[in-house]
Amino acid sequence: MDKLRSETSSKLVTDFSLLEGMGAGRYVSSRTFTAGGRAWNIRLYPDGMKEDKATYASVLLCFVGGAKGARTKYTLEIQEKDGEVSDLQVQNTITMISYTFDLPGDTWGFGKFVEKSKLKPALRPNGDGFTIRCVLTVVGESESEDVCAMFVPPSDMHQHFEHMLKNGRGADVAFDVDGQLFRAHRCVLAARSPVFAAELFGPMMEKDTAEPIKVDDMEPCRGADKNAMTQHLLVAADRYALDRLRLMCEAKLCRGIDARTVATTLALAEQHRCAHLKDACLTYVASRHVLGAVMKTDGFKHLAVSCPLVLVEILDKIVKGKSQ
Repeated sequence: MDKLRSETSSKLVTDFSLLEGMGAGRYVSSRTFTAGGRAWNIRLYPDGMKEDKATYASVLLCFVGGAKGARTKYTLEIQEKDGEVSDLQVQNTITMISYTFDLPGDTWGFGKFVEKSKLKPALRPNGDGFTIRCVLTVVGESESEDVCAMFVPPSDMHQHFEHMLKNGRGADVAFDVDGQLFRAHRCVLAARSPVFAAELFGPMMEKDTAEPIKVDDMEPCRGADKNAMTQHLLVAADRYALDRLRLMCEAKLCRGIDARTVATTLALAEQHRCAHLKDACLTYVASRHVLGAVMKTDGFKHLAVSCPLVLVEILDKIVKGKSQ
């Protein structure tokens, strides 16, 4: 005879605008929670779990760890600020799921959870944050409880690195960026960036490691212009081969394109080989009656001088758009 083992509710709260553009198959997870002596989390795939679901956000429940053969019943739902269930979800996702998770790492849920085209307009008036709630019930055999099942908390290594960076303990290298010093740990930098690995340990290694390393063509982040900050961050990510950060910046800049920023963003995309961002800028200029306003900006003057061939591409895009 079955008995109720555990019932719990967990949430994944996230800023969708920072996640879109990660690519199909990439996900973010909620904090790990426990139910039935097992560990679980919610996975959100902002660009779909597979390429054929890229127009949807996918949401799955993941069995993280614990005794095998977890029989479950659960719901996955977008929660409004008033606590009610959102009506944005695909209709067949508003239902109770019954599923047995055999092994840790198993996932189950909805590949087509919510259409991104419906989700984004609904979020922007109130900011891009939204909540996914999972109400999970784990059912087990009353005669055979696994007394050895125990929960291992998720890694908090990222917090340790954050504390190490903030307090400066063990820092063994410093960078001079426009007169401002930034202290860091060379082993961590080398592990994260092949460029830093070469500069700090390889043939390019600085001879005098006691002196701060001068970083040219960059400046510390100042002011509150998020678009400009993201542009500078993309340049740094490209310079130091931080590929994921580069893609995150590219995706965020795509969502921030307007008549004021499109010219500088297009020049940046051309100079740093950001094909997706470049195409988004060209499409914006060609598909809207904004070219006149764009041409009046300082960014367009910079674009004309630094990337003159891009102007030909803009005209070509406009002509093709009118002929279709």
